[in-house]
Amino acid sequence: MTEQITLDAVEEAEALATAAAERLDIRMRELVTVAEQHAAAELLCRIWRADSPDQLINSGMMRALEHSGNYVVGAYRDDVLIGTAVGFFGVGHLHSHIAGVDPARQSRGVGFALKQHQRAWALARGVGEVCWTFDPLVRRNAHVNLHKLGATAAAYLPDFYGEMNDGINTGEATDRIYVRWDLLSPAACAAARGETAEVELWVQAAAGELLGRTAEDAPRVPDQPPPPDGRPLLVAVPADVEALRRRDRDTARAWRYAVREAICAALEAGYRITGITRDGRYVLEVRS
Repeated sequence: MTEQITLDAVEEAEALATAAAERLDIRMRELVTVAEQHAAAELLCRIWRADSPDQLINSGMMRALEHSGNYVVGAYRDDVLIGTAVGFFGVGHLHSHIAGVDPARQSRGVGFALKQHQRAWALARGVGEVCWTFDPLVRRNAHVNLHKLGATAAAYLPDFYGEMNDGINTGEATDRIYVRWDLLSPAACAAARGETAEVELWVQAAAGELLGRTAEDAPRVPDQPPPPDGRPLLVAVPADVEALRRRDRDTARAWRYAVREAICAALEAGYRITGITRDGRYVLEVRS
């Protein structure tokens, strides 16, 4: 349940967002011109290796969303657009539809700074929750979402978007994990201050393996299932699914269905996703 949004909370979020951007020498600004929106659409095409913005989100849709008061923002360094994010209002929340960072600048904190700007922007408008989806096989995104941002995995959505042909998802089932980011939760507030909570070692040590990895990076189902005693469960994902898709699409596809089966079975049995280990294993614990 989102706490009451106070002026102090908004001002703190804005200060933390500004600090995150200044550390990287970038600035955020809402994209209000057709030229800016076109540049953002083209950037997303490069990130997703799509042939056309129509496969993702085009500048015309960005224009309509921005004009009607939604979230259409770019991250700039030296007047060069290096990241962008687009979101729209849902019932009681902001849905973060798409966000991306120039591939040459990924894993350097730009995405985190964008999300902190989005957090402050939403709070300033009286919105205490942001939701989005991500591919459960991309483990770096899982770690950012569940630990670096302090969001919560709310649901597993098999083949959520259906068939896509955007370059990254072509020929793949579009399974997604649905994330809820309670912007004033203790986890989100700590994450905004740079405090990342990892999976505790005792949880990993006590957990049973529901899905593992072979030396060849193929999915491995243990010979014996974990005993139904309520202990935490581990579900591995491939080390780098994007590279694996380029190298061996059949093995990547096998991971998709193995992870889906393992996580959905655990969720149906009363578990919930509580995090992901640094070596790429989802942790599922019995719902409290």
